[in-house]
Amino acid sequence: MPVALPRQASPPLRPLAAFRGSLAQRAYGSLREAILELAVQPGSRLRKGEVCEALGVSRSPVAEAVARLQAERLVDVVPQAGTFVARLSMDEVREGAFLREAIELAAVEAVAGSVTEAGLAELARSLRVQEAMVAAGDEAGFYAADAAMHEALLDLTGHRRAAELARTAWVHVDRARRLVLPQPGRIAESLGEHRAVVAAVVARDGEGARRAMRHHLGQLVRRLEALAAERPELFSD
Repeated sequence: MPVALPRQASPPLRPLAAFRGSLAQRAYGSLREAILELAVQPGSRLRKGEVCEALGVSRSPVAEAVARLQAERLVDVVPQAGTFVARLSMDEVREGAFLREAIELAAVEAVAGSVTEAGLAELARSLRVQEAMVAAGDEAGFYAADAAMHEALLDLTGHRRAAELARTAWVHVDRARRLVLPQPGRIAESLGEHRAVVAAVVARDGEGARRAMRHHLGQLVRRLEALAAERPELFSD
């Protein structure tokens, strides 16, 4: 049974107006965002009454949202104990990284062989945004720019579902990744890895782009394995 970490204040949730869909869909979006962004810590308890109060909804939409999150293995519902934010799992991180790598290596090789001048300009703009975030020490801004560059590479393949499939595969890695970016020097290192990927694409070097992307994605798993040893209370395995 999950053991709750010390009780924290009511979960910091974005209001439902920031999301689309039914009340249940918007409650799901708000809760999911808070979990993925680690606004609520792995292992902490989600009290449905507090969530209802924070979002201004009845229990029914929140119960539906929690059921969806449970299906994604982002929360654990324990009978007679409560609902807990799922701890991170290195098994799921490795699986997600394996699937994401398969998609992104194929994508970056394809893009290197077919990228247009407009595509290269988009990647160059992305690097400039990341450089600005690193210079400002803006980890959250870098995180968003990082994700946007990966999505741009996937979109440049011309395969409409590539980015969607990668996001699905990456969901548990994405949450764990937020623990790594604050490590000293990591966002600057990540920027350097992105530059290497883009340089290979600019050179139309498909194999070089694969190598650079494999190195970049591999750094995350390596760092998370070390973090799991340092912060075992955040991990389930």
